[in-house]
Amino acid sequence: MALKKYKPTTPGQRFKIISAFDDITTGTPEKSLLVGKKSTGGRNNKGRMTIRNVGGGHKQKYRIIDFKRDKENVPGIVKTIEYDPNRTARIALINYVDGEKRYIVAPHGLEVGQKIVSGNEATPDIGNTMYLSDIPFGTVIHNIELRPGQGAKMSRSAGSYAQLMTREGKFAIIKLPSGETRMILQTCKATIGMVSNVDHNLEVSGKAGRNRWKGRRPRVRGVAMNPVDHPMGGGEGRASGGHPRSRKGLPAKGYRTRAKKKASNKYIVEKRKK
Repeated sequence: MALKKYKPTTPGQRFKIISAFDDITTGTPEKSLLVGKKSTGGRNNKGRMTIRNVGGGHKQKYRIIDFKRDKENVPGIVKTIEYDPNRTARIALINYVDGEKRYIVAPHGLEVGQKIVSGNEATPDIGNTMYLSDIPFGTVIHNIELRPGQGAKMSRSAGSYAQLMTREGKFAIIKLPSGETRMILQTCKATIGMVSNVDHNLEVSGKAGRNRWKGRRPRVRGVAMNPVDHPMGGGEGRASGGHPRSRKGLPAKGYRTRAKKKASNKYIVEKRKK
């Protein structure tokens, strides 16, 4: 996984740093695992704009990803590593020995031709999916389930990973990317390794147009608005805007929005970093 920096031949190229895509092995996705993806442009069923800063963008097709990894004890071979426009990580096409094909989120270090397997017969090798009860302590994991059989919900984006710390009773204790330490049932699954495309956070778009290709429209700062439009709007000249707030008036930058009586609080051993 490498980054590519361009010579400043144009203003847009001057600061652009993007992936070299040297880990991609094919540009043609598996047709049987593609479905259409409708773009809303931020409009609701009446055609009215209900979400700001969304619209345009390149047409995309959705790749069906196997987050459940429920094909247990059936070996599969990594056929390709591919780009997915719907996520920051790379995806891998797996050909199982019974003929079925599935996409998975590719872990860092997964290579074409490698054999992977999920279930209670799997070993703690990169790309294998195991139950938390079988994974050795200290192992780096990703694609973690919150409930048994639900499918992966945590540590799915590029470069993210969690770590299995210990086990207590029927729970495994996991240290998450946010710094939070949490209890998860040992009957949940997780995949060994960290997610691919680890340098994603170092990429620089270089120009506003690249954001438009992704379907992101310009975002106006609150302090640049009028008082009728935003709590931080108005004032003479370049006023500071007062206390940082959202458009709805909720304090930003440090204000805790998590419900104090949330049911899942009892599973949190240590809160995330402030």
